[in-house]
Amino acid sequence: MARLLSVNVGMPKDVSWHGRTVHTGIWKTPVAGPVMARRLNLEGDGQGDLTGHGGEQRAVLVYQADSLAYWRTHLGRDGSAPADSAQDFGFGAFGENFTVEGLADAEVCIGDRYRIGQAEFEVTQPRVTCYRLGLRLDTPELPSLLVQHGRPGFYLRVITEGLVRAGDEIVRTRRGRHELTVAEIDALLYLPGTDRDKLEAAVDIPALSPGWRQSFQDLLHESVQSDARTAAQAIGTEPGWNGFRPLRVEAVVPESSTITSISLVAQDGAALPAALPGQYLTVRIPQAGDPPPIRSYSLSSPPGSRAYRISVKREGLVSGYLHTKIHAGARIDAAAPRGEFVLAPGNEPVLLISAGVGITPVLAMLHELAAERSERDIWWLHTARNAEQQAFAQETHALLGTLHRAHEFVFHTAPDTAAPDTAAPQTLPARVTHARLSPQTLAGLGLPPDACAYVCGPEQFMTSVTEALVDLGIDRTSIHTEPFGTLASINPGLTPAVQVPPHPPVGEPGTGPLVTFARSGLAVPWNEATAPSLLELAEACDVPTRWSCRTGVCHTCVTTILSGEAVYRPDPLDPPRPGRLLVCCARPTTDVVLDM
Repeated sequence: MARLLSVNVGMPKDVSWHGRTVHTGIWKTPVAGPVMARRLNLEGDGQGDLTGHGGEQRAVLVYQADSLAYWRTHLGRDGSAPADSAQDFGFGAFGENFTVEGLADAEVCIGDRYRIGQAEFEVTQPRVTCYRLGLRLDTPELPSLLVQHGRPGFYLRVITEGLVRAGDEIVRTRRGRHELTVAEIDALLYLPGTDRDKLEAAVDIPALSPGWRQSFQDLLHESVQSDARTAAQAIGTEPGWNGFRPLRVEAVVPESSTITSISLVAQDGAALPAALPGQYLTVRIPQAGDPPPIRSYSLSSPPGSRAYRISVKREGLVSGYLHTKIHAGARIDAAAPRGEFVLAPGNEPVLLISAGVGITPVLAMLHELAAERSERDIWWLHTARNAEQQAFAQETHALLGTLHRAHEFVFHTAPDTAAPDTAAPQTLPARVTHARLSPQTLAGLGLPPDACAYVCGPEQFMTSVTEALVDLGIDRTSIHTEPFGTLASINPGLTPAVQVPPHPPVGEPGTGPLVTFARSGLAVPWNEATAPSLLELAEACDVPTRWSCRTGVCHTCVTTILSGEAVYRPDPLDPPRPGRLLVCCARPTTDVVLDM
C-alpha cells in the first residue's frame, strides 16, 4: 500500500546564483499536522516561477522516498548533512510537496487518480527538471540525470479539495487512459527514438497538462511533415551547404523609398539549392567591416528561382552599405537558406499578414501559391506607412490576380509625402485603406476561423495580430510568426534586470575561436576560463538567451549554427538535428556563427 510519508511546503525566496538573483520556491520543509490541498496549491506553499510551476495542472509535486535513497547512493550523499543544506537529501530536498512510499515513476500513469486523506488528485505530467534543482542541491547535472535514470517525479491536479497529512494511505481510484507511465511520457519528450504510436496516444490523454500535450502535438506534426517532405524529396529545413560560400550580386533594385532588393547567384552560374517559401539567408559582407558584419534577411524570391533575392530595409550601417555601396558583380558570402517559418502544405485557408519589410517571407509564400495555382482561400493583408514605402505593390497584385480565391487588402497608416508628379511609379491597384491594421480592422474582414496564418513584422505588430486572430477563433497553433531581431529571452526564475545592448564581455578578451551572434551583430573570441559554454558567453555579452535546464535536456536553448563546429560537454540526452546546437552545453572548436 502506498503511503504519504511527508507533506512539505515553502514560500519563494531570492537566492544568489552566478552573480544574479533567482526567485524560487525550490526550498521545501516538512510540516506536522494536516494541510489543506487547494485547487492551485497546498496551503502555506508557493512557487517563484508560475510559468513552469504551480497552478491547477501542477498544484502538488510528488517524489518518492525510494528515489531519494537512490540519489543518496548514486551521488554519494549519506543524508547526514544539516537540513536545508545542499547536501541534505531528506524529505522535501527535491522541492517535492509530497514525499511518498511507493508510486514509482515507472508504475504511475498519466491520468491516474488517487485519494489521499480527504482529497482526491489526478496525475497530470512528469516534473520538468529545470536548473533550480541543481542549484538547490549543488548538482548542476541533476536535470539530466533525473531523465536519464527515469526518476523525474510527477505533478498532481487537485480534483477534490481536502485535508492531507503525513501517514495517510494513498489509494488509486482510477487508471489513466492508454496507461502511459510517468517515466514513459518523460522519455517520449526528452529522449531519442520518438514512437509515433505513443505520441498519438499521449495527445489523446485528457488528463495530460495542456503544455505537454501541445509539445507532443508539435512533435507529431513535425513527424508527419518530415515524412511528407521526404516523400516529395524536398530539401526540408536542412541547409543546402555547410558554412558560408561566395555569391555574386546580379542586380540591385530599389523596391520603395526604404527597401532595396539584392539578387544573388552562384559565382560559377550553377543552380543554387531551392529554398522553402519563408526561409531566410544569412549573409556576410566582406567589404563592410573587419570582422565582416553578418546579418540575416528573409528571401523574397520565388522558391526554386535561379537567384536568391533578399530585400533590405535601410535602418543601420550595414543596411546603409547595402543600399548605397553594393553593386552588380560584388561578392557577398552566404550561408544556406534556413528557417522554419515556412509555408506548410494543406487545403485550409491561408492568411498572409505583414507590416513593412515583413512582407518579404510572405511574398515568397505567395509566389509558391501562385506557381502551384493553388485553389486555397488566400487572404493577403499588408500594411505600410504610405505608397512610397510600400514595396512590391505591383508584384503582389499581379500574383494575387492569378489566384481564383484571393482576397487583397492593403493599409496605409500615413498620407503620401511625394508630390503627384514625383511619386514612386508604382500604382496601387489593390484595395487600399488609409487606416491601421488593428484588431478592430481584422474583426471586420470576415476571416475564416479554420485558417492557417503567417504573420511577419515588428514584434508589437505580430503580438497584436496574433491575439486578435485568436480572439476571432483561429487556433493559436495555426498562427506562425517570424521575428526580425533577437528572440525574446527565456530565463526562468531570474529577477528582472536592466536590459543593455549586446557588448563584448568584461575583462581580458579571449583567445579562442571567434563566436559571432548574428542577430545581435556581435563577434567576440571565446574564453573558456570565464565562459565554459556558448550560453555562458552569450550571457556575459548580454545577448538575449533562452534556456531552462542548462544541461542538454529540454532543448529550450536550441539555436541554429550557421557555420563552424562545436562539441558538447556534457553530451545532450537527445542531440538536435543537423544545423542546430544546444548552446547550454556546447563549446566551439572552430569559429562559429550562431543565429542569436
